[in-house]
Amino acid sequence: MRMYTVGLTGGIGSGKSLVAQIFSHLGIPVFNADTEAGKILEEDLHIQHQLAEWFGPDIYIDGRPDRPKLARIIFNNAKMLSRVNELIHPRVLDRFLKWCSENQHKPYVIHEAAILFESGFYKHMNTTILVTAPERIRISRVKQRDKTTEKSIRQRMQNQWTDEQKSPLAGYIIQNDGEFPLLPRILEIHNKLIG
Repeated sequence: MRMYTVGLTGGIGSGKSLVAQIFSHLGIPVFNADTEAGKILEEDLHIQHQLAEWFGPDIYIDGRPDRPKLARIIFNNAKMLSRVNELIHPRVLDRFLKWCSENQHKPYVIHEAAILFESGFYKHMNTTILVTAPERIRISRVKQRDKTTEKSIRQRMQNQWTDEQKSPLAGYIIQNDGEFPLLPRILEIHNKLIG
């Protein structure tokens, strides 16, 4: 029997990581695609060589990617962002499928990814959960969390689809605007998924 897979996504500052933590506390395994992509950047020699070819050898410092420099380049260049994603996403998918086979005994698993819809990754999922929040709240959260500017947050937002673009593709939507309690909605979705 194929593992039941649930994609979890949300724009920057939406609170998808908090939602993922709650599902994890419910005993549901969570695969964090962004964390795995970071490991691949550090561990995969083929990808290291390719990035060095594209961006110069100083994109890596002592074998570790210069993340701020890489972010500056790709978040300001949609073509390069797309090329880097095309390089890394197949490796992330391979790791996810292997991870799924290790969690066959669970009722379902969650694949948490910032660009689940944009990357087309959602097509590998049985269903998806979208976490939403108004833009002003998201910007405020990220400013506090990352100690960064509104300008840099908006640059990152430009590389993500809007909630309006994502909503039609979502199986479930969780509103995380501080007005609606998260836990009852998460439990409602969880109970449907294990039902």
